[in-house]
Amino acid sequence: MGLAIAGAPVARAQTQMAANAAGGVSEASTMSASVAPAASSPASLDRRVEELEKELAELRSELAARKRTEEAAAATPAPSPAAAAQDKPAEKTTIASLLGPTSLSGFIDTYYQVNFNHPSDQGADFRAFDFRSHQFGLNMAELILDKAPDASGPAGRTGYHVSLGFGDGMNAVNGTDFAGNTLGFGDGFFAQHLKEAYFSYLAPVGKGLQVDVGKYVTPMGSEVIESKDNWNYSRGLLFTYAIPFYHFGMRAKYTFNDKYALTGYLANGWNNIVDNNSGKMFGLTFNWNPTKKVSFAQTYMAGPEAPAGTFGPTVNVNNFWRQTWDTVVTYNPTAKLSLMANFDYGRGDRFPIESTPPYSAPVYWTGGAGYVKYALDANDYVAARYEYFEDHDGFMTATGIPRLHFNEFTATYQRTLATHLLTRFEYRRDMGNFPVFDISNFNSGVKYQNTATIGLIFLFDSRDAK
Repeated sequence: MGLAIAGAPVARAQTQMAANAAGGVSEASTMSASVAPAASSPASLDRRVEELEKELAELRSELAARKRTEEAAAATPAPSPAAAAQDKPAEKTTIASLLGPTSLSGFIDTYYQVNFNHPSDQGADFRAFDFRSHQFGLNMAELILDKAPDASGPAGRTGYHVSLGFGDGMNAVNGTDFAGNTLGFGDGFFAQHLKEAYFSYLAPVGKGLQVDVGKYVTPMGSEVIESKDNWNYSRGLLFTYAIPFYHFGMRAKYTFNDKYALTGYLANGWNNIVDNNSGKMFGLTFNWNPTKKVSFAQTYMAGPEAPAGTFGPTVNVNNFWRQTWDTVVTYNPTAKLSLMANFDYGRGDRFPIESTPPYSAPVYWTGGAGYVKYALDANDYVAARYEYFEDHDGFMTATGIPRLHFNEFTATYQRTLATHLLTRFEYRRDMGNFPVFDISNFNSGVKYQNTATIGLIFLFDSRDAK
């Protein structure tokens, strides 16, 4: 009797182990399920076997359901590439995607200025661009098409840069272009609205030698034509009188590494597309960045600048070279504080006189400027500039006053109202050693000039389009 009772549970347990193995149950779970306590009663063994049979049934049901799912997935056809492309959301078309490697950018720069001398002509003396007072003025509106050469990219080694400008600033830049007189159209008419236009080629020389041919802005000076890229709103005296605005010719730049670069220039001259004589201007710029916080740029340019026939048919003006040295040093001691210094020296030009020979001794001019800028936060900064400029012979300012010199101080506050909208508030005081500044009585002058200016600049760039 005892053998009959013990044999039935054992037989059922063996049957359960075989079923578990056939159904894919792990060996560990089978062993744990098949081992019964030695002291278990027949009733407990029967319950255990029933539990195992129930678990086995659940496992078989789960495996059957999984098999049906896999068979259904295998029977479903894969979507075609066309259908997959239709399901993929279409990419958004933007200006940047349409232009490809070319970028379209620019700005609109307007201002309102008050001259506390209240001159009758409503102007401001010895200013480059912001020479209108007591009225709204259009400094410049500029449109730029640019494609940089790239030896490793799909755009290739060629590139171009075209910049068109409108407003008082652009008129001043091209106002002395000799081409206008040559063609009989008046000053600057030949390329009145063309600020820059050159094509580029990145030659496979070492790390890359970039050659630009056409009209390009001068490398001299710590300030540039665009207000947005300067620390102050108005341009300083060195920018206005000590250096040129642009050149027409070619330049070649080679960057040796992140510390050294050298650029050579060959051009028609200062501020002229059509040369005013048969001589050419030569130049060289040496850039040095000893650390990430310090940069140094030294430029030298030389060439004849007097128009042919200035001193009569027997005098070769190509013998009278204008030579200019320009030095710019920047230092950023902290992320918020920036310092900059600029020094200029020029000499060599002559002017007609009634004597023999019919020209003067070489003239010269010199000056220096110091800048400081401090960022209050991401949207605000303050900046200051001090300048000294001496026009020893009154030649560059066209005043004819010997030993004329100026001191100038400017304080500027910039507030970024939005991502593409800048405002600048500026106070400036100019002082001279002669009464060369107009006052309300136009027949007299004073030795100083105070102005307050509000500038508003709107920027745009196709690369920012979403």
